[in-house]
Amino acid sequence: MIDKLLPPAVRAVQAYGDVPDEPPYPGEADLIALAVEGRRREFITTRRCARQALGLLGLPPAPIRPGPKREPVWPAGVVGSLTHCTGYRAAAVARATDVSSVGIDAEPHAPLPEGVLDSVVAPGDAETLRRVTARDPATHWDRLLFSAKESVYKAWFPLTRRWLGFEDACLEIDPVARTFTAHLLIAGDRLDGSPPLTELRGSFLVARGLVVTAVVSGPPER
Repeated sequence: MIDKLLPPAVRAVQAYGDVPDEPPYPGEADLIALAVEGRRREFITTRRCARQALGLLGLPPAPIRPGPKREPVWPAGVVGSLTHCTGYRAAAVARATDVSSVGIDAEPHAPLPEGVLDSVVAPGDAETLRRVTARDPATHWDRLLFSAKESVYKAWFPLTRRWLGFEDACLEIDPVARTFTAHLLIAGDRLDGSPPLTELRGSFLVARGLVVTAVVSGPPER
């Protein structure tokens, strides 16, 4: 699924289930030493997907440990993103010379839990949700809004190393093209000195009981 949303420079691997009794990869076991079984399974499978995706780039496998903000730390010269939810795990990676950053997210295609939407919407989002729901009431657009903002944050953070809250991005959604644009409401100063980010664009897919979103920023300016 996720590969349908990504350009050729980004390689993705996904899984719809876990391998029973699969051990953690060397260098990662301590990260889940105290985790419950469900968390162990999703962690191991998602990172296996990541190493398989690295292999598609011609790169060797490596432990993928978290950084100070719990972001995945990729091998030098690589950008990427991880996601997992019930029944789905995926990873997407690219060479940093081809893509500046990648953000992916997957969620069950179901309404957000009660009370969550209020913490997700930014000014303008409520009107966007009314518009797209009127056009396509079968899609759970509140969940898609949540997933899209997760992907936006995952693409934003490597470029700025700054927090981006749900309230800091207002989304336009095109239900026909299956794309979205996140208008950023805080300063998006990039670490590399490139022009500040003002928006990030992404795409989405609803299938197999899932909402999947992706944002790709790139390539870097030279």
